[in-house]
Amino acid sequence: MTLAPRSDFPLLAGNPELCYLDTAATSQKPRAVLDAIRDYYEQDNANPHRGAYELSVRATDRYQESRARIARFLGVADPATLIFTRGTTESLNLVAAGWGRPNIGAGDEIVITGLEHHANFVPWQQLALERGARLRICDLTPTGEIDLDCLRSLLDARTRVVAFSHVSNALGTINPVREIAALVRERCGAILVCDGAQSAPHFPVRFDALGVDFYAFSGHKMLGPMGIGGLIGRRALLEPMTPYQTGGDMIEYVLDDRTTWNVLPHKFEAGTPNVAGAVGLAAAVDYLERLGMDRVAEHERAILDAAVSRLGALEGVRLLGPPLSRRSGVVSFVVDEIHPHDLATVLDQQGVCVRAGHHCAQPLMRRLGVPATTRASFYVYTDVSDVARLAGGIVHAQAMFATPSARPR
Repeated sequence: MTLAPRSDFPLLAGNPELCYLDTAATSQKPRAVLDAIRDYYEQDNANPHRGAYELSVRATDRYQESRARIARFLGVADPATLIFTRGTTESLNLVAAGWGRPNIGAGDEIVITGLEHHANFVPWQQLALERGARLRICDLTPTGEIDLDCLRSLLDARTRVVAFSHVSNALGTINPVREIAALVRERCGAILVCDGAQSAPHFPVRFDALGVDFYAFSGHKMLGPMGIGGLIGRRALLEPMTPYQTGGDMIEYVLDDRTTWNVLPHKFEAGTPNVAGAVGLAAAVDYLERLGMDRVAEHERAILDAAVSRLGALEGVRLLGPPLSRRSGVVSFVVDEIHPHDLATVLDQQGVCVRAGHHCAQPLMRRLGVPATTRASFYVYTDVSDVARLAGGIVHAQAMFATPSARPR
């Protein structure tokens, strides 16, 4: 049984045979979110912040109310420290550019992990190359978790940034954020940057209790629209940071020879904001809160348990990643003699949507010793019948490719 009825999701309701197992890439959108976006455009659409007329004031109010609503959902006490961006990727680039360029120099060290999505790998790699700093990559355990002993050994006075994911998009690994934060604080004065793209949608997140300095997230992975997300940062770090982009709305005064910046959060939100996106994301968090984030996590755990049990019993299928107790709703696997892309194509013919490839995590794939994996990811509209269809599709693919039949071990 699903936690959220498929009838709440127009795309799923209109395609009753569709088995959607790619939420880690993007989630489906409930009608409440689509209605909120349409209502904004039909009732309150105007450019916010820039007009004294009532319609513009209403647009401004909806934008700021959405920010406050999303901030509460993520445990942010000061809504002005939630910067709207296009999503996690832009948020992490904002930190690398706005904090990193002024503060990282030759001889400094940046620590990331071998588990990271490219969005939390490449910006730091490029910053290190640009500034003459050293990029250090923390090893992983055999089960695809951050090796805390290795992390400890990498930290010293030269470490300026430690960047890591809360949850791995490729394996579902849930990293111990508070333990990592405490370790970093004990060993050095580095800032902590957390990629929360795969955590905010799936279990309760309280930014003010995590112990990190920056937390990035995407709306489209948590029932919201594409093109909206955010960066949460500590005010003491955001205030002196250089704006990532310049233009309208983020300025205080523009003189002929210099410009002064607006206050938070506007300082980092150049140009016309995505008001409809913010409104849609606020509706998404309302929907998730009605479900209850503890119940969301519990539901995913049940689906994950069924998937690991069902797929783990198939001959020729190798599951990757940590134990269930340290994993979110993702199952990443390889099937003997079948390339993940071929498997995904066959599954698609069975109406089962999965992701195949390196999942924007090529450094992780190298460490796992595979070119790619097949990934099934679950959410509030998934039920155990979807797991059964996935398993059946794998058996069908094995028969097509004449691999050993997928009989129980």
